[in-house]
Amino acid sequence: MSPQFFFELSGESKDMPLAEAVRCLEAETDSFEVVKTGPGYMVASFDERFLQGVADRIALTHSMGLYLGEYTPDDTSGLESVVLPQGSFAVRAKRFEGMMKDVDSQGLIRRIGGILSKHNDVNLREPDVVVRMQMCDAVHLYLEQHVTDTDLLEKRKVGERPFFSPISLHPKYARALINLTGVKRGGTVLDPFCGTGGIVIEAAEMGMRAVASDFDEEMVIGCQENMDFYGLELADFETIDIGEIGERFPEMDAICTDPPYGRSTKTGGENIDHIYARAGESIPQSLKKGARAGVVLPHAVEFPTMTLENIYLQKVHGSLSRHYHVFRN
Repeated sequence: MSPQFFFELSGESKDMPLAEAVRCLEAETDSFEVVKTGPGYMVASFDERFLQGVADRIALTHSMGLYLGEYTPDDTSGLESVVLPQGSFAVRAKRFEGMMKDVDSQGLIRRIGGILSKHNDVNLREPDVVVRMQMCDAVHLYLEQHVTDTDLLEKRKVGERPFFSPISLHPKYARALINLTGVKRGGTVLDPFCGTGGIVIEAAEMGMRAVASDFDEEMVIGCQENMDFYGLELADFETIDIGEIGERFPEMDAICTDPPYGRSTKTGGENIDHIYARAGESIPQSLKKGARAGVVLPHAVEFPTMTLENIYLQKVHGSLSRHYHVFRN
């Protein structure tokens, strides 16, 4: 039986973090089972050799590791049988969105630490092992084995690039968009509205073959400049209209894109909704049958040419919301 792993999900964008985690497991493992889900977490069973691959690509999960079980604030006796890896340890607690407010978290940490310290020394400053305690619908404990490197993602955000436009997805959401398609490592990912390259930068960082196109030559050149800045390469690129991608880029494993919207974007004078409609016609011509497209739009859209699997909402500011569409070809 495969071990179980706990995923501490980000609290942002509601159900997108869970969906992303499941898609990452689909892409990186040969088999898995979602054992349980709840507020701010997922527990899944799979072979541990796939854990690193999942951790390397996931964006909307704070941390993950071997699941030590579910307890109540009044009963942690089941921990008597838990054996930690060799070395010192520390227990660190987090309430998900303020849940379990009436529970004394520090008292609970001391009680759990007292049980686990029978076999391992406590070291609060520099522990060899961190035991995470997630307080939500129950008290969940897990070994912290992987933490998402948010600092690295921040270094790739739009303002840090040599060529940038103020309207661009944050790297963690660009990465989540790619993951929502379930594309496997080594697959070919096309962004036909590449802009400054935020999506293809993440695709290349994740081990995909990144392909970029845009109707604006300045954007394609700028995208290449940004890829060079991070030491990455485009597998292919072209300055072409969205209507031409089917012939130029056939059989893509995934299409992930954030088309233009708003007054400050270049559209060549074309109506935004007309651009979206043409994209809906062209994307399935470029996408493998059964493959997925992740498309970010300012409002919900259905394309008759593809099956809409889901929409995930991200509120940005004021009246601006992003709708992350996942289509199946």
